[in-house]
Amino acid sequence: MDYTGDPAGAHAYLDAASAAPLHPVAREALLASLADGWADPARLYAAGRRAQQLRDASTAVVAEILGVRADELTFWPSGTAAAQAAVLGGLGGRKRAGRVLVHSAIEHSAVLHAARAAEAVEVGVDRLGRLDLDAWAAAVRGDGVALASLIGASHEVGTIQPVAAAAELCAEAGVPLFVDAAQVVGRAELPAGWSLLSASAHKWGGPPGVGVLVVRKGVRWLSPYPQDDLYRPGPPGSLGLPQVVAAAASLRAAAGEAAAEAVRLSALVDRIRERVAATVPDVEIVGDPVGRLPHLVTFSCLYVDGEALLHALDRHGFAVSSGSSCTSSTLRPSHVLEAMGVLSHGNVRVSLHRETTEADVERFLTVLPGLVADIRAEAGL
Repeated sequence: MDYTGDPAGAHAYLDAASAAPLHPVAREALLASLADGWADPARLYAAGRRAQQLRDASTAVVAEILGVRADELTFWPSGTAAAQAAVLGGLGGRKRAGRVLVHSAIEHSAVLHAARAAEAVEVGVDRLGRLDLDAWAAAVRGDGVALASLIGASHEVGTIQPVAAAAELCAEAGVPLFVDAAQVVGRAELPAGWSLLSASAHKWGGPPGVGVLVVRKGVRWLSPYPQDDLYRPGPPGSLGLPQVVAAAASLRAAAGEAAAEAVRLSALVDRIRERVAATVPDVEIVGDPVGRLPHLVTFSCLYVDGEALLHALDRHGFAVSSGSSCTSSTLRPSHVLEAMGVLSHGNVRVSLHRETTEADVERFLTVLPGLVADIRAEAGL
């Protein structure tokens, strides 16, 4: 197959939903804070006081961008740790209300693993990946519901969830709502009405190893870890302060660029959605075409092994993700695609970022049809 427009050595990273490239501002802030942010911010000597100032300033920046109070926000070792602490702490703080966790069928696996500590009630989604609000209303009004969990936007297909409407139903039932906003923070406007929220710095261009947890005032939350301070959530161990400083600086930069980037990347995603549907036979573009994240698109190719397609794309310089290939660790397709009832084989998730160019997208769209055809031919199709 002749892959026209596929220059040797070209490389395009198209997996920002997993981890966005480090923002230049984050790199600068990280290097600068290594000189001043190494001490324990709980100590009273000069180096400790300087570290405390850096911690408090970083907390204030992130809190302002999220629209919350600084004393409602803490940093955790990862977005996964923050999300699981939100679920486990929210359940622990409301033991008297019951042990039931209501969650959507498309939550991140980190939340689903934490849900095993409760009596979980799963609420389905439609074929576009959008929450069934009628079923949600019935579920949160059930007996013994302690907490509800709804991802802000699907990390696999990009569909934005009706968080505000779901939060209103939770409020009527007296149930706090946790929102996993990892794919939203730094890219889109946060919805209203939630009680707990988590995010991950390396999704918006910050360094790995920094998660954000917000617990609104008045929400009962009990640390899932042994510690003295049960009123302000916090992880055990020392804070990676230089990483936190870099995370805050990069979030401020990403938030400032978000509106313009949303317009640019959304146009590129629209191009991918249209061209893939037109040039690849037997393909399904999944997720809501309108109510979606600006940077993410997922499609599934019939008669194609997802891992084979990912490896082929990698050989041609494209780093993408797949939620459907039966990996050696799970041996099962994506639970998100299964819940939506869409094609789950030959799945590719493309997620763009501030460094993605129009040329990257054009080359991807040029190479993809031939690779799919080759894989189908090898399979005798």
